[in-house]
Amino acid sequence: MKKILFLLIVGLQLTHAQFTDIKINKEIHVKNSGLVVSAHPLASEAGAQVLRLGGNAYDAAITTQLALAVVYPQAGNLGGGGFLVGVKNTGAQFTIDFRETAPAKADRDLYLDKNGRANTDLSQNGRLAVGVPGTVAGLFATLKHAKLPMSTLIQPAVDLAEQGFAITQREADLLNSHRPLFNAHNKAVSVFQTKASWKEGDLLVQYELANTLKRIQAQGAKGFYEGETAQLIVKEMQRGNGIITAKDLKEYRVVERKPLTFNYKGNEIVTMPLPSSGGILLAQMLTMSGYENISKYTHNSAEAVQIMVEAERRAFADRAEYMGDPAFIADKTEMLISEKYLRNRWKDYRATQATPSSTVGTIIAQPAESTETTHLSIVDKDGNAVAVTTTLNGLYGSKVVVAGAGFLLNNEMDDFSVKPGVPNMFGAVGREANAIAPGKRMLSSMTPTIVMKNRKPFIIVGTPGGTTIPTSVYQSIINLIDFKMSPNQTVNAPKFHHQWLPESVLVENNFPTETLDVLKKKGYTFEKTGQIGRTELIVIDDNGYRVAVADGRGDDSVATE
Repeated sequence: MKKILFLLIVGLQLTHAQFTDIKINKEIHVKNSGLVVSAHPLASEAGAQVLRLGGNAYDAAITTQLALAVVYPQAGNLGGGGFLVGVKNTGAQFTIDFRETAPAKADRDLYLDKNGRANTDLSQNGRLAVGVPGTVAGLFATLKHAKLPMSTLIQPAVDLAEQGFAITQREADLLNSHRPLFNAHNKAVSVFQTKASWKEGDLLVQYELANTLKRIQAQGAKGFYEGETAQLIVKEMQRGNGIITAKDLKEYRVVERKPLTFNYKGNEIVTMPLPSSGGILLAQMLTMSGYENISKYTHNSAEAVQIMVEAERRAFADRAEYMGDPAFIADKTEMLISEKYLRNRWKDYRATQATPSSTVGTIIAQPAESTETTHLSIVDKDGNAVAVTTTLNGLYGSKVVVAGAGFLLNNEMDDFSVKPGVPNMFGAVGREANAIAPGKRMLSSMTPTIVMKNRKPFIIVGTPGGTTIPTSVYQSIINLIDFKMSPNQTVNAPKFHHQWLPESVLVENNFPTETLDVLKKKGYTFEKTGQIGRTELIVIDDNGYRVAVADGRGDDSVATE
């Protein structure tokens, strides 16, 4: 057995050439072969190597996530959390909630000053912004669905951290732009802080992170939540105003939840339930736009965009009112996705004009949600499928690197309503459903989703993007099922997003002006942005022919076994 394990580990070692000669594949077509699509080519390749060695989709998901923690530090992580949706070739469906939790010392007024004003710098940067990490526990919860031992699956990440890898221009620019924040929030100099500016091709070596990974490799989850790594996290908390304790870490648990499932035009949608708002939003938006027979219109036409924007407006108003951690609130999911409720919700839709947001919900303050997350989609040759979205929340999370352990901590506490019940400077009041409480999971927009057709995986999809995540997944499904677009068109066509508040609709810079001109006459306002999300998509037809597309908006890449 030891000899077999040794051969597996050797087989999973990436070569130095692979570390430094990064090749990005944006689209791959295969027949009955496994596919991995993620935010970084080295992570996708690591996952594909697992498939080549006989691992399944869940093995590949573990390895890909661990590799992202090394090569994609702005969002890949050990110090964050996320959600997994899986469908096995037996038909079994499951989810794993490894979302971060509020520390035991947290309370609803954690970020308020003596005048009741929220200090969002404290909830977004530094040690007080950190929720108890769930990623490592999530990896071990996934392991029971995998075939290979964790000691094998973690090896590519160890190699990448220990030997280093060449960074891209995009990564160099991000590290350079965040240097002031790293300097402000780290008392010990981290590997991300250099005197000279980072440039494309520079080697990023992370010895402390490699040692942390080795402790997990040798000791299992205890190698993170207890022992040396846990002690290093607690010491980091004590260097500032952090409140995570050794007890918080030791008592963290994942939650395995029943997937949220619903039908859309003969397809079964399998997605995340609360505390992800994404699944409920997806069900609401698809159902409401279906009332207008959206498939009779064309992609990004004024008619289709208006219908979808209005569905998004109503769904996001419900998000603010009703959604949070189901362990702390009354779970209204059944009501919110019911036919009776949604028919009533849609009755004030008018094709002739925009619906004012004030008429579909009580105007309240909305917590900001970072757009920096990462998603991976995987299918293996046997038809097992997995969609995983994971995050540190903001770019590089709290900007705090655990000294001696080499990984970044999240700033996920900012996803709570940081001032529930307290009027802000405009007199707006936040809702209680997503208020801070000890042990509570903060509401999320992450929406890893698998669409089933004839009881087999048809679409595996997800994206980063904060509150734009559910709307991007929604648009992907509409594009494929209703507008019959190709996978590449689905991923790379111009996107739009609306979330009830603010009133304006966000559109990418290349969005068709003729559509905007028509909608402006109906009372819509628009805000342009460089990009919305980075969708990772796999589509499988009835004959087993598979297409994987990595988003052209980043360094995202596809690999096959």
